[in-house]
Amino acid sequence: MTGHFIVFEGGEGCGKSTQARRLAERLGAPALLTFEPGDTPLGAEIRRLVLDVTDLDVTARAEALLMAADRAQHVARVVEPALAAGRTVICDRFAGSSVAYQGHGRQLVAEEVAWLSRWAAEDRRPDLVVLLEVRPEAAEQRLGRAKDRLESAGEAFHRRVRDGYRLQATEDPEHWVVVDGAGSEDAVAAAVWDAVARRFPDLA
Repeated sequence: MTGHFIVFEGGEGCGKSTQARRLAERLGAPALLTFEPGDTPLGAEIRRLVLDVTDLDVTARAEALLMAADRAQHVARVVEPALAAGRTVICDRFAGSSVAYQGHGRQLVAEEVAWLSRWAAEDRRPDLVVLLEVRPEAAEQRLGRAKDRLESAGEAFHRRVRDGYRLQATEDPEHWVVVDGAGSEDAVAAAVWDAVARRFPDLA
């Protein structure tokens, strides 16, 4: 039996990494916690180039292609084997991030970026996408550290990213659920669990 594929999405400082970890801990050993970009040896190099090397001149299309390359390797080497083994996979970022960041944020054609991600992932799509939303001021306070290339892209860029996420959630309510990430960590975790349990009663 194929396992469930649950993805956490959201802008910088929304708390998705924390909530992905909390959900994985609640589900226990059968669940696999993973992330994009970077959770393969190839992906780690791509992550370094795209995020950590802040003075590297990366065009918007090159950035989209690098993210797609990371996704192709990640799905083939991590996601698909775990799902085929019946494990629930919890992923911090997936195709929704490419559409939001490279499609809307970098102002590429969002539909083309979505197609590229589907091709890279061999049409593997999440069973559920949890979109965490927080106000920009709150997100900024939460970061509290040196910013990477995407985090440093500017207010207008991140506004387009937020709009891109909201549009995806609005257009696909069957797979996306929006959770208010402004509460305490425990309160947000409870809201996430409620959404997951309603969608997958077998996990509850």
